[in-house]
Order: sequence, then structure tokens, then C-alpha cells
Amino acid sequence: MTRIVPLAYLVAASAAAVALDWLWPGARLIAAPWNLLGIAPVAAGLALVGAAVRSLHRHHTTVKPRGRPKALVTTGAFAVSRNPIYLGFVLCLAGAAALLGSLTPWGVVVAFAAFLDAAFVRFEERRLEEAFGEAWGEYRRRVRRWV
Repeated sequence: MTRIVPLAYLVAASAAAVALDWLWPGARLIAAPWNLLGIAPVAAGLALVGAAVRSLHRHHTTVKPRGRPKALVTTGAFAVSRNPIYLGFVLCLAGAAALLGSLTPWGVVVAFAAFLDAAFVRFEERRLEEAFGEAWGEYRRRVRRWV
């Protein structure tokens, strides 16, 4: 299951959030035009993902979740979060939930973050620890997993 790239899961989670909003919206949490504030977390999430991917490329290391890391990137977006790409994805989905304005899409946001943590983050952290040892340990102590 985790051979599928995380972006595909983001697309699926977005579709699930829209479907829930349409089929079973629950309480209206954010009325128009206030729901348009959801654009901000979408934009922030996209910017964070872009910055993190550029940083990985600049350090000539993999973006692939199951790839072998060649460098421990600790600057830029990675100085704020050990998982800025996944954080960016969650921000995008949270922004979409805000744009939809109803309650049920927020359940998808929570489930998606938990899924990313279980399916990707834990594996990647073990791989980084194997590759970088104490440098990884020091970074892990200094920078939080999400924020």
C-alpha cells in the first residue's frame, strides 16, 4: 500500500473530503465568505512543499519516501519540521476542509495526518537513523516531527 506516492494519497483524501461534504456534510462550521480563508493554508502548504522539495534537490538527496537518503537536510523548511512535505500536504487538506466549510471533511484531515505518520514518517525516521546515526538523533531532539 505504501508503494503509492504520498501525493496520490493527498488526492484521494481530497476527493474523500469533497465527497463527505457533498454526501454527509454535518454541521456548517465556516460560512461564506469566511470559508475563503481556507486559501491561506492551501497556499502555505504548497509553498512549504515546494521549499522542502527544492531543499532536498539542492542537497542531492531523494524525495521518494522509500528512497535511500544521501544527505540529512536540517536547514530551510527542515529547520521547522522534520516532515515539511507531509505538513504541507496536511495544510493543503485543512485549507480545502475550511473552503468546504462543513464538519465532516475535518475528519479526513485528522485521518490523513495519522495515516501519513504511520505509513511514511515512522519508516523514514528509521531509515534516517540508520543512515546518519547521532547526527539524526541530535536533529530529532532539536526539531519536532510535525511542528
